[in-house]
Amino acid sequence: MNDESLIDALLPAVKQQIESAETPYVKVTYTRLVEQEGLSPDEAVEAIALCLADETNRMYIDKRDFDQNRYQELLCTLPESLEE
Repeated sequence: MNDESLIDALLPAVKQQIESAETPYVKVTYTRLVEQEGLSPDEAVEAIALCLADETNRMYIDKRDFDQNRYQELLCTLPESLEE
């Protein structure tokens, strides 16, 4: 699976997180990206999916559980981390 198809596969999960009461920080990030940073809704979802992919990949490499704190930290770096 290439990076683009991985991101595409994660888009539904991100959209679910935006609506979920269990992950309010994802909706906060989405709103910030769209309303303050000027990203389109699709761009915001893709940016969040990149962070989710990064954490998912790190889980696999380190053989550990999902680190919600790390995921939140990655979200806080958006949109700057998109420019790297």
